[in-house]
Amino acid sequence: MVRQLTMNLYIKHLKKQYVGADRETKSKLLDELCQLTGYHRKHAISLLSTHAGAGNPLSKVKRGCKKTYDPNTLLAPLKQIWFATDQMCGKRLKSVIPLWLPFYGKNYGNLDDQVKSRLLAMSSASIDRMLQPIRNQCPKRLCGTKPGSLLKKHIPVKTDQWNESQPGFFEADTVAHCGTSLMGDFVWSITFTDICTCWTENRAVWGKGERGVLEQIKHIEAHLPFPVLGFDSDNGNEFLNWHLVRHFQERDTPVQFTRSRPYHSDDNAHVEQKNWTHVRHLLGYHRIDNPAAVELINDLYINECSLLRNYFYPTIKLIEKKRVNAKIIKRYEKTPKTPYQRIMESPHVDQITKDRLTSTFNTLDPFALNEMINNKLKRIFALVDLQLRGRDVAI
Repeated sequence: MVRQLTMNLYIKHLKKQYVGADRETKSKLLDELCQLTGYHRKHAISLLSTHAGAGNPLSKVKRGCKKTYDPNTLLAPLKQIWFATDQMCGKRLKSVIPLWLPFYGKNYGNLDDQVKSRLLAMSSASIDRMLQPIRNQCPKRLCGTKPGSLLKKHIPVKTDQWNESQPGFFEADTVAHCGTSLMGDFVWSITFTDICTCWTENRAVWGKGERGVLEQIKHIEAHLPFPVLGFDSDNGNEFLNWHLVRHFQERDTPVQFTRSRPYHSDDNAHVEQKNWTHVRHLLGYHRIDNPAAVELINDLYINECSLLRNYFYPTIKLIEKKRVNAKIIKRYEKTPKTPYQRIMESPHVDQITKDRLTSTFNTLDPFALNEMINNKLKRIFALVDLQLRGRDVAI
């Protein structure tokens, strides 16, 4: 105890000599401390460089790089865009900012030119660091896929659909809005996503009947900017049925109809991801067992959701995946792109379609679309809440 107090007094005495001394004097003081205590030289430098109380010019000096981006001016607009884009990661948000920033002033007030340039110059890592204190965790999801074995011998298994480079090869899946129980009837969402461009369409259907699912698939096809060339689904009976087989095969140019391996959800990784970003982020895990909600949800899916996500939500595509010994190394594209941008770059889409999509894009405001989505969601959730209250009264 006495020895430690004596050492502290000695180091405090050396600090007073060390601060403000020239290089040669500092070196001698460090040699003396290291020889007497056996400390490593770097540790000795740290001890003598820390604050020595009042009057020490180093006491107010902070180590590390100087902050380039001031949270006081940048965090508010950055957070507004981040929440409006469903809390994207930094890499995607960096590509979103140039698309959304021109509409910010119209909806939330004009920003200073310096603030705009700072936002555009921020790296994805800086964006993540600034948003880190307000991030929250996301819940897990339930699975409602029931195996359909009737047509497994007629529909081949194919697991390399993600290698397609031409628009038109789709993965499909369903999401159950069942709450905590799969019992009874409730609303399901169908997700269609194109592997090449990531263009995604959703539709709601009551139950998971074959005819209802087929009707919504036909509706999706009518709203796609390019024809369906391939269709890949899981082994659920809503897809493995003769109605859908005839729909894809009995046409002038038959659609390639394949399925994933049973219990391998990663075979349909593209659509599984969209189930989370396009459905769960939107409607959550509520049980929606009111048939009247189907029309409201489809109105939301067909209009605002399709426009916002396909024109203003960028995606990051996997470029290469290889195994090196026991490791799987994945390489992703450096710049995320929206489905609309990918279609505009594709040589397989005709110019008439591109001009039509461009005309639509020029009329859109992402913040306005987001506000309309929130208003429609309030109507949907109010309907769900009324259904829950009615059930409570009945009980």
